[in-house]
Amino acid sequence: MPTPLLRPARLLAVLVLAVAGVWLVPRPSLADADGQEAQIRSAIDEVLADPDLPTAFWGVVVRDARTGRIVLSRNAEKRFLPASNLKILTTATALDALGPDHRYTTRLYHLGTVSEDGTLAGDLVVRGSGDPTFGSDGRGDPLEDWAEALAEAGVRRVTGRIVGDDDAFEDARYGEGWDVTHIATESYAPAAGGLVWNDNLVGIQIAGTSAGQPVRFESDPPGFVTLRGDVRTGGRGRMDVERTLGTDEFVLRGVVPTGYRGTLQVPVANPTLYAVYGLADRLREAGVDVSAADLVDVDDLDGGLDYGDAEPLRVSVSPPLREIVEQINRESDNLYAEQVFRTLGGGTVRAAEDRVQAFVTEAGADGDALSIADGSGLSRKDLVTPDALAAVLRAMRSHPAQRAFLRSLPEGGGSGSTLRNRLGGVGVRAKTGSLQAVRCLAGYVDGPDGTPYVFVLMANNYTTRGGQIAAAQDRIVRAIAAGGRLPADEE
Repeated sequence: MPTPLLRPARLLAVLVLAVAGVWLVPRPSLADADGQEAQIRSAIDEVLADPDLPTAFWGVVVRDARTGRIVLSRNAEKRFLPASNLKILTTATALDALGPDHRYTTRLYHLGTVSEDGTLAGDLVVRGSGDPTFGSDGRGDPLEDWAEALAEAGVRRVTGRIVGDDDAFEDARYGEGWDVTHIATESYAPAAGGLVWNDNLVGIQIAGTSAGQPVRFESDPPGFVTLRGDVRTGGRGRMDVERTLGTDEFVLRGVVPTGYRGTLQVPVANPTLYAVYGLADRLREAGVDVSAADLVDVDDLDGGLDYGDAEPLRVSVSPPLREIVEQINRESDNLYAEQVFRTLGGGTVRAAEDRVQAFVTEAGADGDALSIADGSGLSRKDLVTPDALAAVLRAMRSHPAQRAFLRSLPEGGGSGSTLRNRLGGVGVRAKTGSLQAVRCLAGYVDGPDGTPYVFVLMANNYTTRGGQIAAAQDRIVRAIAAGGRLPADEE
């Protein structure tokens, strides 16, 4: 039997539904949404009522990312230490101000003369622009490439100065409020600057010898750091590292197993001079004599440098900002964050703070209520409201750089990210943050009906274990994703 013809009115309705395909998927009614939000609030209250979490000061915001509707707000306008959640503000502001395609350039200049025998007189200058990726681990070594290119071009010796120019940034190498123990020896707290090379970390190669005998030390580049101490071979292995602030002199003590081979990465005090030593070493390896060259930081020169109309001999171009931002958020890279933060301020921390506060205000929160001392969140003088984080997260969801920003945030259980061991199987994208007595988690997660939520979970001033706080935050995210239903074993 032939299919009956549709009446014109009904045919029009079918066509409208077919064109506007999103209408074919039923949206939750307002009553359903209210019910789901009430369940989410109840689940969060239950998690935070856990007697194991009595001392934590919590700031919580959950919002419908699409409409801005507030599902839950607790201490949202109070100021909290954000730890690495501050990177959300740094990277969002950078993508907005600079664009995902922004790149840094580092240039090699020769300001002098070249003789027929291949001698460079005058200044050989590495001029930085704040590129955090210059010589970064896994990205190749531009200094080595430059040295080999000079040798292939016929350069045989350098008799003038090899200079590092870091004037693109002010000389504020650390954020105000950083822990001095981090600055001294921790690889996650290197100094920032206008010229960065090799993540501003020097590698100390350690080799065990025979039992009871001293180990062998080497550093790259040779001669830049001074190594002292007493490390013996034998036993299970334990080593302590000390450094006097402002110097590149390290004292190592302890024992390492027989046959041990390893590399200790420690931060350098003067990144600019470190890059200069690196170039001199690569030139030597390429067969260029630098024995008569002076290795200097531009800050030690009288009158600075005059580039005039000089053209660079070589140029190194960074990956686009979208890839740098991904490194910052996925791996919580503090150096990359500090470099991008200073770039926002034209090289100064104060102007960068103003830039971030302005973007937070534009996103709909009170930017003036924030205190921002750095770009990474290592400073204990950083103070951020949950409202500010939530507003920026929501704004970035519809921002032209939304794709780059979202991609930068770790996914639940994602390998190579700070969520690799957390929230597996949950459709979440979020940034972690932790310092002593600080645990934060903020990002995006969809509810069971597809409602997109922004969430901010900030815990400060607790005396319980940090792992318990992180577990509570994960339970909250899972509850949001399940529409307010806690897993059976957690109810």
